[in-house]
Amino acid sequence: MARRKSIYIEAFSHKNPIPAAALVNGTLMSGIIYGLDPATGSAAEGMEAQCRLMFGHLRAILEAAGTTPASIVKLNVYLKDRSQREALNREWLALFPDPEDRPVRQAMQADLDGGKLIQCDFVAQVSS
Repeated sequence: MARRKSIYIEAFSHKNPIPAAALVNGTLMSGIIYGLDPATGSAAEGMEAQCRLMFGHLRAILEAAGTTPASIVKLNVYLKDRSQREALNREWLALFPDPEDRPVRQAMQADLDGGKLIQCDFVAQVSS
C-alpha cells in the first residue's frame, strides 16, 4: 500500500485544507502555485513579482519534499495572457540554464482569478 506524504510550506498555503503537494511512491505532484505575496496574502502586483514569487514557492515546495528542481519532469503554466512570457522565460532559464537538462513545459491561457496573472503546477520524480 502506498504511503502518501503531504507537503506544506508556511510561505505558501492554500485557504482550503489541502497541501501544496503530495508525494506517493516517488511521484511528487503539486497543487496550483502562484505568486502569493506572504506579506499581503494576495497575488503580488505585476507579472515580474508574481513569476519571482511563484518560482520561489516552487523551490520551497521541492525543498520541503526533500528534492530539487532537477526532479521536475513537467511544469504546466497557466497565463492570463500567453503573450506575456518574458518574465516566465527569465525565471525558467534561471532555474534550468542547461538546455540539455530541462523538464518539459506547457503554457496555456487561462481565466485566472484574484489578480493572478500566472500560476503553475508540476510533476516530479523523487528517488527514495
